[in-house]
Amino acid sequence: MKITVANRCSDFGSYRAARVKSLFNAETGANFDLEAELPIDDGDWQIGVVVGPSGSGKTSIGREVFGGAEALWTPEWPHDQPLIDGIGAGADFNDVTAALGSVGLGTVPTWLRPYSVLSNGEKFRADLARLIVEGPERAVVDEFTSVVDRQIAKFGALAFGKAWRRTKGRQVVLLTPHYDVIEWLEPDWVFDTAKKSFARGRPRRPSFDLEIWSVDGSYWPLFEPHHYLKLPRMVGCKYFVGTVDGELAVHMGVSSMNKGKSVEARGCRLVVMPEWQGAGVGLRFLNAVCEMQERGDPDARLGGRRTTTLFHTSHPQLCAALRRDKRWRQITANLYGGSKAKSASSISRSQAKSGRGIVPGVGSGYGGHFRAVQGFRFYGQKGIEAATAGGEK
Repeated sequence: MKITVANRCSDFGSYRAARVKSLFNAETGANFDLEAELPIDDGDWQIGVVVGPSGSGKTSIGREVFGGAEALWTPEWPHDQPLIDGIGAGADFNDVTAALGSVGLGTVPTWLRPYSVLSNGEKFRADLARLIVEGPERAVVDEFTSVVDRQIAKFGALAFGKAWRRTKGRQVVLLTPHYDVIEWLEPDWVFDTAKKSFARGRPRRPSFDLEIWSVDGSYWPLFEPHHYLKLPRMVGCKYFVGTVDGELAVHMGVSSMNKGKSVEARGCRLVVMPEWQGAGVGLRFLNAVCEMQERGDPDARLGGRRTTTLFHTSHPQLCAALRRDKRWRQITANLYGGSKAKSASSISRSQAKSGRGIVPGVGSGYGGHFRAVQGFRFYGQKGIEAATAGGEK
């Protein structure tokens, strides 16, 4: 595919325009010409990137790749609807939440806000989620990652690249002035407007190390605003955080549960910071912490004692990820919270035992609400071996 760009505009002859031409020996600013050879006619690709400085012809090339400006992705968002309603009106709810999570917009409270009040980083990810759910088979995205900080840009690119490849058969061309996102995207081809060069073949994605630390509960307030439920920190548990190059990335607490003679660990308050969402940090961290309990590591909840780990969540994307991971087995799927009357009775008994008497306004109980809580148990390597023996792929 050969693309020829010939942009023309008026050649102004004002005093200031003439003076600029004289001072800088510039003949005219009216013409812009560019030729680009893009050998992509075979269609054997999903993600292409046109990169280069501003004014180098990226948008002009993008308009021509699919034969016209109509391919440019310019979504309009409703001002009177939350994000969850503004994406794919006729799409399945699970597909919408999966798309939001897949591009790293997994902070559930954000789903309940209109697009207009989101931060630039959240808007960037929301646009990508909407493109995945309802976009055309061919699309061009201009100014990709231009309005977000570089950390969000890199992991947003990583998350979008993985999610887009799962769409199968759809093609997107991303126009960006930033070279730092290319290796995180792993595109099928790149055209550099500055060098007039074309390269095909997916570059290798950078790696990073996630360090896990055993900490106290003082870190929870930093993560709590990003949890999908409003809950206090867990009492009587071990806390773990994950860091990348010293930056806080992910958090989880681990308590223990007694069931007769058996004891299991219980993971809760798993939160990934927004700038790290979409990079696969959360599930890797969760599995690593659960493996510590399985081995009975000194830093485990019951140091020196090997235990399995239970984990409950109603986050749709996390539930789907745990079902795909052979190290986990789903054990429950409750559509409603526990008995509110039973909860109220338990609170009243606890108040009575404290000696302080019944506290007015406290003790109405929790539960009875609709909340699709799903429970999972971590089996680790044994789960993988059992799945393999059972013929699962």
